[in-house]
Formats: sequence, structure tokens, C-alpha cells
Amino acid sequence: MPTDLALLTLDVVLAALVAGLGLLIWRRRGRAQAAERARVLGGALELDPRAVLVTSAAGMELYRNQGGRQILAEAADPLAGMKARAADDDRALADLERLDAAAAVGAQRRAEVGLPLTGGGREWFALEVRPAGTGGAVAWLAEDISARRALEETLRRENELLSDFVDFLPVGCYSADADGTVRYVNQRLAEWLGKPGTEIVGHNLEDVFGVVPNPEEERAELRLRGRGGDVFQGLVAHSVYDEGGEMFTRSVVVRDLVPEQQWERALRAAERRFRWLFDDAPVGIALVDPDGSIGACNLALQAMLGIDRDDMIGRAVADIIAEEARPGAAEQLAKVLSGSLTGTHLEVKLRGRRDLISQLFVSPSHEDGDISGLVIHFIDATEQRNLEIQFAQSQKMQAMGQLAGGVAHDFNNLLTAMIGFCDLLLQRHGPGDPSFADIMQVKQNANRAASLVRQLLAFSRRQALQPRLLNVTDALSDLSNLLRRLLGETIELKMNHGRALGLVRVDPGQFDQVIINLAVNARDAMPGGGTLTIKTNAVKVEQPVPRGPELMPAGEYVLIEVSDTGTGIGKENIARIFEPFFSTKEVGAGTGLGLSTVYGIVRQTDGFIVVESEPGQGATFSIHLPRIDAEPAGDTRKPQPPQAEMEGGDLTGTGAILLVEDEDAVRLFGARALRNKGYTVIEARSGEQAMEVLRGEDHIDVLISDVVMPGMDGVTLARFVRMERPAIKVILISGYSEDVARDGIDPDAGLHFLPKPFSLKQLAGAVKQVLGEES
Repeated sequence: MPTDLALLTLDVVLAALVAGLGLLIWRRRGRAQAAERARVLGGALELDPRAVLVTSAAGMELYRNQGGRQILAEAADPLAGMKARAADDDRALADLERLDAAAAVGAQRRAEVGLPLTGGGREWFALEVRPAGTGGAVAWLAEDISARRALEETLRRENELLSDFVDFLPVGCYSADADGTVRYVNQRLAEWLGKPGTEIVGHNLEDVFGVVPNPEEERAELRLRGRGGDVFQGLVAHSVYDEGGEMFTRSVVVRDLVPEQQWERALRAAERRFRWLFDDAPVGIALVDPDGSIGACNLALQAMLGIDRDDMIGRAVADIIAEEARPGAAEQLAKVLSGSLTGTHLEVKLRGRRDLISQLFVSPSHEDGDISGLVIHFIDATEQRNLEIQFAQSQKMQAMGQLAGGVAHDFNNLLTAMIGFCDLLLQRHGPGDPSFADIMQVKQNANRAASLVRQLLAFSRRQALQPRLLNVTDALSDLSNLLRRLLGETIELKMNHGRALGLVRVDPGQFDQVIINLAVNARDAMPGGGTLTIKTNAVKVEQPVPRGPELMPAGEYVLIEVSDTGTGIGKENIARIFEPFFSTKEVGAGTGLGLSTVYGIVRQTDGFIVVESEPGQGATFSIHLPRIDAEPAGDTRKPQPPQAEMEGGDLTGTGAILLVEDEDAVRLFGARALRNKGYTVIEARSGEQAMEVLRGEDHIDVLISDVVMPGMDGVTLARFVRMERPAIKVILISGYSEDVARDGIDPDAGLHFLPKPFSLKQLAGAVKQVLGEES
């Protein structure tokens, strides 16, 4: 019996385990499907041209796409930046506050808000807030509509001018439907009749004129009663047209039987006024005939394309559109001509004296109810598109720099552990040991990897630099012999130095690396020999100018131009040559880090670099470095001890050290290395754990902390130690450069810095130096 009970119990337990396992698998599958749906939805929203921000009922950010990161502020107050810009605009502030109020109650609201620009004018945004599902979440949508508002304003002014033109013609105009009801009257005819337009429109012609003109006659003579009851003769000329199945008349009233000669003069005056409105429009306008040829164009369009009017008239409008965009544009224009589209908006590249990008606003023109052609407005969007491309390129380079810096930081942690444990092994396996050579190989390759990591940090502008004032002419002269050996006998080196260059503040070693990398790159582009020319000059930039994806501010610069006569660079590669790991060389012929390292070093020293090249015409790299006339007053820096002094001599010591490092391998190596040198080491895996140790341990001589850690980072921990335990010496360790690692800490706070990867001797030497300063 007990046996049967045990078996029954075992069956129940197994059944429970199977059921639990099935539930677990079902939940994981559900989470995976939900995660996939979230990924797809996030990808779709990321491509949305509008800015999107989704917040919870508590004001926490749930999602934000790329546009949302650029236009909207923090989730707690997404419109904060816009409110600051609209501080003096009560109307804009009221619209923004109404949007906030709608978001607070989970209601939907839209608004178009204009924000003032520094140089004048306004930047317009279409804003919308609406509920996002249940739970009180709301979605914020924002779109830059400045271009559309500018076009609407232009078209509104044109319509107002055209309306004024018709209202003040020297003849009267009106339109009536088939029942004889007046649908439109111009101001001139209303003045003749002595009535406001509101008392004429909507009334029958018989009530207005006393008689209804016969619509089958093109002309009719009428006796009309005007202001004060005066009767005057009028000649009415009209035409009949069909609009949507309803018959209308379009009529012109000429007072007192104007002679034919005066009539022609009036028409010529009207035509001149129309030409004035047409030609002086701020945007390009083309009137297109039904066959697709240009019947008229204004001066703005001629200036935009650089084509004379005689060469434009009669030319097919599709001919001025670039070939790659012509089929799609021709299809859209044909749809508008056929009436299947009421209008369209295109963005195409135009052909002319220069290639330009234009926005086309196409609408049909009508005559007698039928489409008689097209009216196309051209707005030059070349500069706007170029700025968007430059901004996108700058964003891409910045993102790649952040990625490279993050990868380099993680690699430095791994390399620190590899180099450190090699040092520990070398203490037990001397030169006579069979394992000595193998360990040295591992350490040497780890050091080579560290060199590659430094190149990644150079591109991301996070490497450690030691800048000082440098004379470019002297530096290049010292480097010339090395360059000649690198270039070989088939390549001639020429140097042309400018006068009164001044000084630049750079790291001399990194400056040499920039020139050497450019020279080696030029050498590879001239396999059959050629000439490498290095020119220097002092230049003054009067106003900000674009340099690649960035804007170089006005000021004085030292210009260094490195030119070769090699194979050149194609247009498809110029935009990518500074990207890490991008190379046009054969596989195995380079790492793809040479030019990216050059770019990072130049930008980290506040310089700018740009390349000009065409296939078969060689390449010229232009470097602008800020020019300095003399050493600034009070420019003092704490002298750093030589590396040999830190690593050499007796590295043993005594004292209590708190080692804070979240990477287990680095912390294990550091603790063992320091204990081997005689120190007492307390280990902590996080800043929070280190805080507990500091509160419980009274005697700690040195704090060694990594900068980047989850939770409390090393900078926050160091700031706490400087305030609460100022007697403790602090050494920060990081895979980033010192200026990045110390960000947020007073430069005079007395902190020390040790970059990763470091060896056992460098770690022990840094501790020895810190304790030596105390004594």
C-alpha cells in the first residue's frame, strides 16, 4: 500500500512538472511573438517622417523615433523646448498649453504652431496629441511644415494680387448660372451699379440689371442703372461654360461702349499687370500646354535653370527633368492633364547649367470647363536637401564614433585581463621556462590588439592625447626623412611651407601619425610612382563654411594640404572613406582604420579635414588646425612622470586598497597583482558595494575604480570620496581617454587616471606614485 501511494505521488509530481514546463514554453513563445511585433512596429515608426513620442500616464517615455529625438523634449514635458522659444508669443504659448491640457486628460488635439527664428521669420510645426491605447498612454506627433506654410503664403499672396487685378480691371465682370442668379461680381461693376457685392451676388440678373441678357448671343447692349439712379449704356460680352454639369456664363461689361481701340488698350494694360504678377513671383512658374510643352515661364524659373526664355518656350517640360526622375514625373503630369489627379507634388532633380533639386507643385488650368494645360510652381530645394544630407552624414559619423568607442572600451577590459594575467604567468615562468615564449607571444599579440583599439578610440575621439604647442614647419621637416623612406624611390616628395604660420596645439605623436597615414595612403594610390606634395599656409576664414559633414567656424587656421598624383577616389566612395573598416584596397591589404584614425585625431584637436578627388586626377586632403600665436597666459599643466619611472624600481608597498571593477577578470587580476606587491586589497563589484565598504572600513589608503559601471559609476563614487573621505587617494581606470573619464569632475580635484589596457607594472607603479605623493 505505501508503495502504491508513493507511485501515485510520483505521477502527480511528474504531471505537475510537465504542465509547468508547457506553461513556461507557452509564455516564452508569447513573449517572443510580442517582442517580434514590437520590433516590427518600432522599425515602422522609426521610418515615419514625423516625430513620434509615446509616453505613459505617469509621464515616462515608452517609445521615441529619430524625429522625436530631434524635435521633442523629455517625456515629462515634450513641448518644453518649443515653449522656451515661444516665450514672447502669447498665441503660440496658448496653443502649446492647450495641447498639454489635452494630453493630461487623454483627449485628441491638433495645432499648427509658428516659433520665431533668431534671424527673423518663423519655423512652423504641425503638432498632435492623442490617446495611445488604454492605460492613459498618449502619443505626441510633430512635423516640420515650414516649407508648406511658405508655399501657402506665396500662393495666397499671388491669389490676392490676382483677385485685386480682376477687381480693379477697367471693365466690369460677373458670372451667372443657368437660372440667371449672379455667382460673382468684381468690385468695378459693383461700383458702377452703386451696390456692394453682397447685395448683387445671389440675386437674379433681372433684379440687378432689369433685364437678363440672352446667353445665346455673344454680345448685348444694355441700359443699366448705376449709382444715384443714373442710367448708363453697357456692352455685355459673355461666354457659356459647363462646370460639373451646370451651365454658367462668364461676362464682361464695358461701360459707355468703349471704342475698340480703347478696349485693346485696356486689354494690353491687363496683360501687362498679369505679366508683372507672373514674372516677379518669388518662385519659378511654368505654364504648360496640353502637349506637355512650355508655353510661358517667368524670370525666376529662367534664373533657376540658367536657361533663356527663347530656349524654354516650346520645349517639353520633361526635358528639364533629370533622366532618372523623368519617367515617374511624366506619369504624374499626364495624370493631372487627364483629370485623374486634381494636382500633385513632386521632388525631382532638374537639368540646366547646374544640377539642382526642386519641389514641383502641379495644378491644372481650365478653359471653358476643360483642362487647358498645367501650372507648375518650382521651388529650389537644393540647399535644403544638401543640408539634410550633411546633417545625416554627420549623424552617421557620430553614431559610428559612439559605436567604435563602446567597442574599444569593452575590448580594453578584455585586453587588460589578458595582459595582466600574462604578467602574472611571467612571474612564475621565467626566460628559461618552456612556456615563457608562448606567454610572450600572447602578450605581444594582446599589445598589438591594444594598438588597433587605440585607432578605434582615435576615430571616436576618445583616445588619450597629450597636446602641446607645435610648429608645423619644424614637425614636417623632422618627419621628411621618414616619409621619404616610406614612399620609396619611385615617389617624389615635395614640401612647400608658408610664412608666419603660427603654432597649433596638438599631440606631436598623433600629428606625425596623421601625416604618415596620409602619406602611406597616397603611396598605395600611386603604384607606378608619382609625386606627393605637402603644402602649408596660414588662412583666415571670414565666415563659417562647410567642411565635409560639419561646419567650420570663422577664425584663423593653419592649412596643411597633402596632394598626390594617384588613381583618385570615385564619388561613390568619397562620402565613406573616413568610416572605420571601409577600404577600397584588396582583402588583406589594410585594416580600413588609417583614414578613420586621421579623421578622429583631427576632430579631437578641434580641426577639420576634407578631401577633393576625381578618378585619375589624384586626391588632395586639406587639414585646418586652429592657429595660436603664442602660449596663453596661465596655461599650466601638472607634469606627468615618465612611464619608465612609474614602471621601474621597487614596486612593492603597504597599505589598504579598495578595488572597484565590475569586470570580474580585470578585478581578479588587479587584486592578485597588488596583493603580490604587499598591499591589502578589498574588492567590490559595483559602486554601491564600494559605498558599503567605505562606510564600514575606516582605514583605506587608495580607491581604484572603473569609470563605466552599471548603477553608480566611478565618477559619482569619486565625487563622494572627495567630499566625505578626502584623505583617500583616487585612481580612475577606464578604456576611454582621461578627458572623457573625468567628465563632470573638477580638474584640480587631485584625481589620478590610468588608461586601459595596463600591465601589472603600470598598475603597481600608479599605486606607488600615489602613495609616494602622500608621503
